[in-house]
Amino acid sequence: MRALVAFLLILVFSPSALAWSKLGHRLVGELAARHLDPAAQAEVRVLLAGESDPTLAGVAYWADALRDEDPPRFKATSPWHYVNAKGGGCDVRLARDCVDGNCVIGAIENQRAILADRALPREARRDALKFLVHFLGDIHQPMHAGDRDDRGGNQFQISLRTALEPEAYARKDYVDGIMGTNLHSVWDYYVLAERRLNLAQYADVLDALPWPPMPSSDMPLSPPAAWAAESCRLIAARQIYPQHKMDNSYLDAMRPLAEQRVRQAAWRLSVLLNETLGTASR
Repeated sequence: MRALVAFLLILVFSPSALAWSKLGHRLVGELAARHLDPAAQAEVRVLLAGESDPTLAGVAYWADALRDEDPPRFKATSPWHYVNAKGGGCDVRLARDCVDGNCVIGAIENQRAILADRALPREARRDALKFLVHFLGDIHQPMHAGDRDDRGGNQFQISLRTALEPEAYARKDYVDGIMGTNLHSVWDYYVLAERRLNLAQYADVLDALPWPPMPSSDMPLSPPAAWAAESCRLIAARQIYPQHKMDNSYLDAMRPLAEQRVRQAAWRLSVLLNETLGTASR
């Protein structure tokens, strides 16, 4: 019984319990898919054949869905969703903060190596692709790469006044238009969902913006550690930590940043997959 309780606490309080919501992760996958070269598109179709939704958007939430579908695997992979700079600031040191590759930086590098190895079984490469779609979203979500000792904002409590209904698991905490939640969940769900667009509508809006969504072309592709450092620096630079009471004004103020990070994640995912599976990899 004690082991069960400890395990449940890990699932509830782990910073990787959620990243972006399903919408955020699916946006990353959908936007990236629109910018794959033909060879990468063909390889993705082969690898995802048999999935209930064999698209990058369709598998983008799978790594979080493991929490319900395969709890032991979720527990084993939960450190892969985030990284914390334990020394303060945004200087991530892999030997200290990502021991044995057990952080989002190491996971991206390891899963990319699996995906690139065409000698491995298709199932292993398929899962590597599904992990990569998800982790590119995670590492661009600022709450997944910080330096604070609050479990990625999970312990920073928020009272949010909103007319937006919460996801099913959280409805018990929604009373008289006030949502009792935490900062991590605000970024997971409310910042993007409050725009009230479905996947196709939102993807069209974001894809109409200039591409690539970077100050420079970012080529050659910068390493995952640089993406984590970007997220970490944004926490301080953009005043992401608010007062404990908030309303839609915070969501509106943060949404352009969240959408920028979704687009940057999608662009880097498309480049990564083109380099790993596309014409350039042949």
